[in-house]
Amino acid sequence: MNEIYVSTDVETDGPVAGKHSMLSIGSAAYSADKRLLSTYTANLETLPEFTADPKTTAWWATQADAWSACRQNLEHPRVAMPRYLAWLKALPGKPVFVAYPAVFDFSFVYWYLTQYAGENPFGYSAIDIKTYAMAMMRKPYRACGKQSMPPEWFDPVAHTHVALDDAIEQGSLFCNMLCANLELVKPLSTPDLLANE
Repeated sequence: MNEIYVSTDVETDGPVAGKHSMLSIGSAAYSADKRLLSTYTANLETLPEFTADPKTTAWWATQADAWSACRQNLEHPRVAMPRYLAWLKALPGKPVFVAYPAVFDFSFVYWYLTQYAGENPFGYSAIDIKTYAMAMMRKPYRACGKQSMPPEWFDPVAHTHVALDDAIEQGSLFCNMLCANLELVKPLSTPDLLANE
């Protein structure tokens, strides 16, 4: 079965899943050849048992447009996450989570899926874009931020802190990286193999 790369971005009111609320989720499902197959987005009600992180709250105060975007058409996670699960299961292949950084976004998606949908169809299949860049660029991890990546990996797509916008942006980045990587590791043809014998 084909892999579907589900580029995902979440917006939250703090750094810790299970302690802070996920405010918004956006996912963009890509095939390996960079076809955008489908998207999903939802804005979520905050969970009353959780409190917002003060530093994150201060940061949101500097992002008026993005804050406004993620506070419209709110749904309880009991509604949004089962719909997300159904969307993932309807994709034409096995979903692989893709994010930047995956360790942050995946922790919230995993917690919310298991808590409110009862299932996590990703398993532990997750790709961190910066780690992938580290392997491709052959540099230390902390030297592989977006500012160090080749410009040809990027499409002219804005980073807005709106979950779906950023999921599409990083999904196109990942697919460009994937294409470049596969070009670099083409298998040897039969004449090449014979020449090395």
